[in-house]
Amino acid sequence: MCGLLGILTALGDAPRFVDPVAHALPCMRHRGPDEDGTWNDDDVVFGFNRLSIIDLEHSHQPLQWGPEDSPERYSLTFNGEIYNYVELREELQAAGYTFRTSGDSETIVVGYHHWGTGVVEHLRGMFAFAVWDSVDRKMFLARDPFGIKPLFYATTAAGTVFGSEKKSILDMASSTGLDLSLDYRAVEHYTDLQYVPEPETLHSGIRRLESGCHATLRPGGPVEAVRYFRPDFTPTPVPAGTEDALFHRIADALEDSVAKHMRADVTVGSFLSGGIDSTAIAALAKRHNPDLVTFTTGFEREGYSEVDVAAESAEAIGVEHVVKVVSPEEFAAAVPKIIWYLDDPVADPALVPLYFVAAEARKRVKVVLSGEGADELFGGYTIYKEPLSLAPFDRIPSPVKKVLHKVGEIMPEGRRGKSLLLRGTTPMEERYYGNARSFNYEQLSRVLKTARPEWDHREVTAPIYDRSRNFDPVARMQYLDLFTWLRGDILVKADKITMANSLELRVPFLDKVVFDVARTLPYDLKISHGTTKYALRRAMELIVPPHVINRKKLGFPVPIRHWLAGPELYDWARTVIEESQTDEIFNRAEVLAMLDEHRVAMNTGHGPDHSRRLWTVIAFMIWHGIFVEDRIHPEIDERDYPVQL
Repeated sequence: MCGLLGILTALGDAPRFVDPVAHALPCMRHRGPDEDGTWNDDDVVFGFNRLSIIDLEHSHQPLQWGPEDSPERYSLTFNGEIYNYVELREELQAAGYTFRTSGDSETIVVGYHHWGTGVVEHLRGMFAFAVWDSVDRKMFLARDPFGIKPLFYATTAAGTVFGSEKKSILDMASSTGLDLSLDYRAVEHYTDLQYVPEPETLHSGIRRLESGCHATLRPGGPVEAVRYFRPDFTPTPVPAGTEDALFHRIADALEDSVAKHMRADVTVGSFLSGGIDSTAIAALAKRHNPDLVTFTTGFEREGYSEVDVAAESAEAIGVEHVVKVVSPEEFAAAVPKIIWYLDDPVADPALVPLYFVAAEARKRVKVVLSGEGADELFGGYTIYKEPLSLAPFDRIPSPVKKVLHKVGEIMPEGRRGKSLLLRGTTPMEERYYGNARSFNYEQLSRVLKTARPEWDHREVTAPIYDRSRNFDPVARMQYLDLFTWLRGDILVKADKITMANSLELRVPFLDKVVFDVARTLPYDLKISHGTTKYALRRAMELIVPPHVINRKKLGFPVPIRHWLAGPELYDWARTVIEESQTDEIFNRAEVLAMLDEHRVAMNTGHGPDHSRRLWTVIAFMIWHGIFVEDRIHPEIDERDYPVQL
């Protein structure tokens, strides 16, 4: 787990970029405080920050390898972990290759020499890497199937810069001629979705290599991504009486994944909330580490903490448990720092408690497991029940639906049945765009001055829906979430916020073997018996404590709706809005009016809850103050951690 930075120059003048790369590396030292280094030839400069997890004394990067006739032909920078590296080493050794280290990094470059670009098909893990072939003078960039690890890039007349964090590329702007202008389309997508969708960033000149993609480029050439992984769902009917065999397959796949995710030369812990996902991971991890330590977080407000349930789960599975309770004051003070770590804002308040529990975990371990991805793979979001609840509308003729939709539009806000009527008469492609739904276009156009109708969420979701036309409704929603919410919010915060604390987070659900089982589940084994993730719950019955099996998902909830209306955060939010220099983007008066309307609603019990909309705007304003205005300067701790824990 590390931070990489590099440039493939257009003119073969790489030596002049050695100092700019070295100068930019410290801004992502948190990703790899154990060691750093650079390497270059005439075409390429690689920089690296290492967090040592496997083969601590060796596997230094940038890593050189080659066959006997050209022993330094390839150079590698790699962020992530390859969990099946032991098996790959054995396979490649049997093919006649010699390894110089005992780590996982070398399997990538040896595999690239052996399989070419097809190496990505053999890797089971999370990764973003660059391989430079000095003989053929070409660069190979790749990202893992689900997008667990990030990879940013920018192409200018000087060449192509790429890195684990956008801020390191921004640091090289003056030496590369990088375009620093804002991408207003991306701003609207962020405001609509609460995150910046791939491959965009808020800077016009910087893009992201998408999840499940790779690219081969040459000096002066473009980055042309090729998709190698499509997470297609192929539901397969399960004959009556054979369900138990399927549940065993799920349990076996997850147990195998957790076993491989426990591979490390340092201590591995686990996050633990009150739900089935993290509890299953922790219970399975305990089988491989009897001294497993788990970590959770919460708030001192009823209904916004899973601390008690998590503690009960920890006791049931027999692990030591650590709790971090976050105060409103700690919450507000940490937000600018967290947004700096993010590179682009993500309007998810759960980022903040995650930051604190990650910091707490880093005092005890260097790696944690977590339950991200279970909802997208096994059908865990409550909204996935919607196709079933709206099924009666499928039998209504289209002309009648149009009339009913108009009736819904004129019904007063808050009238019972209005939402059901509108959603039931709206095609899925228009009504569902993931878990982050805050602004409708009317609200957006009042708040966002740069809004354009053609830039709404459908610009992002339409191509994804086109690729899933043959899926059932729930599978279409899952497929959409894999390309939007999961990689735009869930995995961004998982990577950026844990790495902010020099902590490696691993996600065993997002494993190719687990997905191969999950993708075959029919609808009635996802949404069934009044619950979600039905097949997963059945598969985990002998692993997860009974009090968790059918418990409703809560996660790390944040009482932001109450705090923005009360003494905890109202004045803080108002100050952020009033001091922001974003008048060319946001209508300040409308945002302030929304804040006051929200306060009245929460204090009287009547009116709209604007908390998600407000948080979306506030997070952007803080980001703008840091990265555009250069007005907000978060204090980033210069922490030192031991190499091994």
